[in-house]
Amino acid sequence: MKEIVNLPVSKIEEEEYHINMGPQHPSTHGVLRLLVSLQGEMVKSLKPHCGYIHRGIEKMCEKDTYPQVIHLTDRMDYLSAHINNHAVCLLVEKALEIEVPERVKYIRTIMDELTRIQSHQLWWSSFGMDLGGLTCFFYGLRDREMILDIWEETTGSRFLQSYNCPGGVMQDIHPNFQKKVHAFIKTFKKKIKDYDRLLSGNVIFENRSQGVGLLSKEDAISYGVTGPSGRGSGWSCDIRKVEPYSMYSQVHFNEVLRYECDTYARYMVRMQEMHESMNIIEQLIDNIPEGDHSAKMKAVIKLPAGEYFQRVESARGELGVYVVSDGNKTPYRMKFRTPSFTNLGVLDHISRGMKIADLVAIGASLDLVIPDIDR
Repeated sequence: MKEIVNLPVSKIEEEEYHINMGPQHPSTHGVLRLLVSLQGEMVKSLKPHCGYIHRGIEKMCEKDTYPQVIHLTDRMDYLSAHINNHAVCLLVEKALEIEVPERVKYIRTIMDELTRIQSHQLWWSSFGMDLGGLTCFFYGLRDREMILDIWEETTGSRFLQSYNCPGGVMQDIHPNFQKKVHAFIKTFKKKIKDYDRLLSGNVIFENRSQGVGLLSKEDAISYGVTGPSGRGSGWSCDIRKVEPYSMYSQVHFNEVLRYECDTYARYMVRMQEMHESMNIIEQLIDNIPEGDHSAKMKAVIKLPAGEYFQRVESARGELGVYVVSDGNKTPYRMKFRTPSFTNLGVLDHISRGMKIADLVAIGASLDLVIPDIDR
């Protein structure tokens, strides 16, 4: 019988792989390409590649008048379109030293918070779907329709309203506006409990999000991660509190902070923010004062020569608008500081050492909107 010889087996080293996640991928929430370096299932590093949907919005603003710029800001963070419009209007009104009617401030603030809720609803829907919970998508979009119906009746549009304009709003609210907002709040307070039963307390979801994608407060500040993503790391950065505008100094609400610094913390901040947004709306909806829906404005708006800056709290974080004016009816230069762009910058840092399945959860917790990056 022939003797079997056990030959020494050479050590097999794990090979590093480079894979593309996107640019067409459901979990990138838009046209984003992530070049991911993997060792087995573990993420060693990743590089975001942007620009697939770049339209040159900032350059286009140099050729448009200030009222026309409003329509372009809709197309950046389309889920915060109304808040984007609000930021430009506040900047123009500050530069011209125009005080808008109290009625306008109430309407704008209510619309801002409806915008925040519907944005978080869509985020929750896609977050659950990204991790395998398809039911979340149906529930979230079902409830979001109520807000879109309210918008359509008052603004004429369900998605990109361009409802704000320098000096006020395009037209007054619909006679049914207050009644329908009340109906939405009453309904959604019941429905949001289903969100928690379905996903927030789900043991599988908790295991996939708790302790995953850790972002310390120091790193959040260093990377400029604002909004719910920053507040999930304990960073108090809500512009509505730091630098109040419209009616935010007149209403009582809590800045939602969590200190676990992980994916689950970022999730819970947004869930609790929907409750706070409803609280703000309830304080305002029955107290909208009578008056005009717009201040008197010149037919052609020209900002005095100089530099101007305005920031607001969008659904994803701090949105800053910077304008250099040479005194003409169009900006000499316009620059947007968008939250999705800065929040994307931290994705590599908090994904290293995680599994590729965790990368999906981490990306969802940052709530990126890609046109907000490619502007």
